[in-house]
Amino acid sequence: QTQLVESGGGLVQAGGSLRLSCTVSGRTSSNYALAWFRQAPGKEREFVAAISWSGDTTYYADSVKGRLTISRDNAKNTMSLQMNSLKPEDTAVYYCAATRDYSGSSLPGLYDYWGQGTQVTVSS
Repeated sequence: QTQLVESGGGLVQAGGSLRLSCTVSGRTSSNYALAWFRQAPGKEREFVAAISWSGDTTYYADSVKGRLTISRDNAKNTMSLQMNSLKPEDTAVYYCAATRDYSGSSLPGLYDYWGQGTQVTVSS
């Protein structure tokens, strides 16, 4: 069973930065693409960014392009999301997710495993 645990959330002022991490454990010998999703109160879960198993392909939601950067370290079984120039509308619970698909996807239904989420709050 694969498990994902997020860390690094918190409270930051608009314009500030945070770095989220996701640690993957369990059957890590399997190849997984990884992604970040987020969910704000009263809203549906939305795609943020994804990275292929090898790390050579990344995808971003238009709303975060140029501000957020996804990366992974397969040797350490970790994935990160560097968030810069944060805005109040970035406030949400951020989830990491894993899929056996090599490239990843923006569709949450294609992901097999999910973390418990970490809260990010951006004050204005």
